[in-house]
Amino acid sequence: MRVRSLALAVAVLLSAFVPTTAHVRAQEPTTQPTATPDPATFTTETGQRIRVVTVATGLVHPYSLAFPDARTILVAERNGRLRVIQDGAMLPQPAWQAPPLPKGAPAPNNGPETLHFIALHPQFAQNRLVYLSYPKYGERGSTIAVGRGKLAGNTVTDFQEIFVADAWETGGANPGRMFFLRDGTLLVTVGDRDRICCNGSEDNSLRMKAQDLGNDYGKILRIRDDGSIPKDNPFVGKPGARPEIYSYGNRNAYGLAYHPQSGELWESEIGPLGGDEINILYPGHNYGWPLVSMGRNYTGTLVSDQPWSREGMDNPRMFWVPSISPSSLIFYTGDRFKGWNGNAFVGALNGKALVRIALNQPVQAEHRENLLASLNVRVRDVQQGPDGNLYICTELAASGSTANGTVLRIEPIP
Repeated sequence: MRVRSLALAVAVLLSAFVPTTAHVRAQEPTTQPTATPDPATFTTETGQRIRVVTVATGLVHPYSLAFPDARTILVAERNGRLRVIQDGAMLPQPAWQAPPLPKGAPAPNNGPETLHFIALHPQFAQNRLVYLSYPKYGERGSTIAVGRGKLAGNTVTDFQEIFVADAWETGGANPGRMFFLRDGTLLVTVGDRDRICCNGSEDNSLRMKAQDLGNDYGKILRIRDDGSIPKDNPFVGKPGARPEIYSYGNRNAYGLAYHPQSGELWESEIGPLGGDEINILYPGHNYGWPLVSMGRNYTGTLVSDQPWSREGMDNPRMFWVPSISPSSLIFYTGDRFKGWNGNAFVGALNGKALVRIALNQPVQAEHRENLLASLNVRVRDVQQGPDGNLYICTELAASGSTANGTVLRIEPIP
């Protein structure tokens, strides 16, 4: 794999940004350049040469991407702004701005968080509905919520909160990945909210909530497009169970995608020290966390005394040890890249790469290739654009309020 000079070009661009104050909501819109004239080039293991072009810079922890049309990219910044990139330029005004944190709300470990993921309604072309997931704050800490509004021009209007998960805590991961199923219902991922995972304790009392059907911790939820609960959810009518639960025993799920050949629903989730997983999701199934895990506690001991399997719990399709922290998951369905159709792509945070996974290989079940590792950036999201290229959003660190995030386009070199 070869790289020319995008890493240097991005570093020069990013050095122009001055760190903001801790209250990221006060930051002014960026007017920095949105492209570099000298992109990086790489040669991949399939022989496909690729070029990585900077689409936008100056973003504060860009979390997710969506494409309303071929000219427009929506970017969710973790500090609460829904940004618009149109015809290659980032507009100065956001399409939507999250309300300020309530007075006295506990500060998240990685800085203020008020926006995470974007999803477009399956009939977006007709109804213009945009769905946003975000941490909701209150007296009990925070949980994950979902709201929707209409994209009118470059502004989201008539925004309303439609669902709030029962997963209140004062810390712990809070994903909120959304994904529309083929039947038009919406999946929402909820973290295990284990705020004591990393303090040297092996106390599993919080993470065990992922095995309790009476709450939404460590679950994947299924709701209708208006936030109501489908009557055919697997635990509707079961005493003591939350009716919105679709699957449980999921630690911190950040990726959802349909396999293009099998039609299976795949999910990626972040483990602790190792044990990152890709699962095949089925309604009502238990994916084991924390009773089954290939990961270790942050003290170094095994999470589970039966890390391989337990009766009634599904094993992962694949896993990573050591951890890469998978932030996103898609299957590429285009034909622009040699040998990539049907491949899975996973954004890696701690792994600082875009991971390509080729399935059903002649001599092994799958082949994994780390792309873009020399750029040394955390890949927050990966999406296939309307043009058949891949797009990623990146950050340089997990915390802080510096506007050093980017949107990059990956395109083939003929």
